[in-house]
Amino acid sequence: MVDGPDATLDPEDWKDIRAIGHRMLDDMFDHLEGIRARPVWQQMPAEARDSLRAPLPRAPGSLEEAYRTLQDSVIPYTVGNPHPGFMGWVHGAGTPVGMLAEMIAGGLNANVGGRNQAPVEVEHQVSTWMASLFGFPANARGVFVTGTSIANFMGVVVARTAALGRDVREQGLAAHAGLRAYASVEAHGCIAKAMDMAGFGTDALRSVRVDAAGRMDLIELAAQVAADRANGLRPFLVVASAGTVNTGAIDPLAALADFAREHAMWLHVDGAYGALGMLAPDVAPLLGGIERADSIAFDFHKWGQVPYDAGYFMARDGDRMLDAFAAPASYLQRAGRGLAAGTAWPCDVGPDLSRGFRALKTWLTFQVYGADAIGRSISATCALARRLAERIAAEPELELAAPVTLNVVCFRYVCDDERRIEHINREIVLTLYDEGRVAPSATTLGGHYAIRAAIVNHRTGQADIDALVDAVLAAGRRLS
Repeated sequence: MVDGPDATLDPEDWKDIRAIGHRMLDDMFDHLEGIRARPVWQQMPAEARDSLRAPLPRAPGSLEEAYRTLQDSVIPYTVGNPHPGFMGWVHGAGTPVGMLAEMIAGGLNANVGGRNQAPVEVEHQVSTWMASLFGFPANARGVFVTGTSIANFMGVVVARTAALGRDVREQGLAAHAGLRAYASVEAHGCIAKAMDMAGFGTDALRSVRVDAAGRMDLIELAAQVAADRANGLRPFLVVASAGTVNTGAIDPLAALADFAREHAMWLHVDGAYGALGMLAPDVAPLLGGIERADSIAFDFHKWGQVPYDAGYFMARDGDRMLDAFAAPASYLQRAGRGLAAGTAWPCDVGPDLSRGFRALKTWLTFQVYGADAIGRSISATCALARRLAERIAAEPELELAAPVTLNVVCFRYVCDDERRIEHINREIVLTLYDEGRVAPSATTLGGHYAIRAAIVNHRTGQADIDALVDAVLAAGRRLS
């Protein structure tokens, strides 16, 4: 770094930072190449935590020393989702190509809120790809956000503006307290949070029961909508799930599209991970009807294997996004040419003005691997889930806790002492974390604790599935 009037944060000697930068890159390639040799997860020791509790540095430090702290105290103790034994939550594994894209994006440091620049065009290209994938019209529009939680929030806001008009952005909801939205009891918790943040309150979200397969019950939905209308309320939004977080169930999308049109309601699909099943020929038919949604929210960082974070929101009619989010300001005025050229910038169709170049890692992932390879990876995770279900069915000490629709398998260890089954299954999961070979998560279904394996990782193979079953059986036998 240089002091004085020409001060900069660039290095005085680029050779030094180039050398350590190359070493960091090689170390991360080694980390990914040797991922199986390490545990999925390991407890962070006290000394590692303490090393990250130092006060704010005031003086310059050494990149070498800071990197050593990362190597010793951070890199070994992440959640572990790149590991093939990670089956805990619906987390993608990332790829070496995505990692390189993050490096390039960091070097460019583009603010992709708008303006006349190539990164905006890259994002437009991804939007065109996704409109084609989901069968949306040419005027559809998509935008990158942090994740599906924010994308679902956008779905609520866009549906609100579509129902009430742009005036609601100035006048608020005070005169429109009767609006109601509907989602199944298996919908992700971010839907209720979105209703809260959008000003409706969580009480304005109706919970609809599900059938034995975990799908929204249409008869119950119709009854709730009719009852609310009879009471002078205004149903305006149905949120369908394409891959519920608990079991991977898919709501009846085509029937919900019919219902939404009949009742003049907005249909938003929370496809956090399931929506990209459209890339897989054997999964896409399960998503029939998604092409009729008014909006879709999903993540490229799950089944798309793009590094975190890369959430996405898409509306069938891109003008609806402009209605909901465009906010002209003097410092955002447009010009016919030059840096300020362009009409609808990304900041006009979403909540963010300052935005990183998230589109690059998605664009590069599709360019390098191709949509078909990503689709085959999706199909493979579903095939592994079916393999896991078959092994569970073949073991007298195990039982399925829910039907397997996509890539999520919920099951439990059973024994003669029914009073201890809950405790045993909880301890099994904790034991597996400590062992570090495989890492499922857990959930509650029908009031009972269940082990939950979400198979998302493109590195996961049959050996990892067998290792999970063997580890559960071994731990269960010891505990029972």
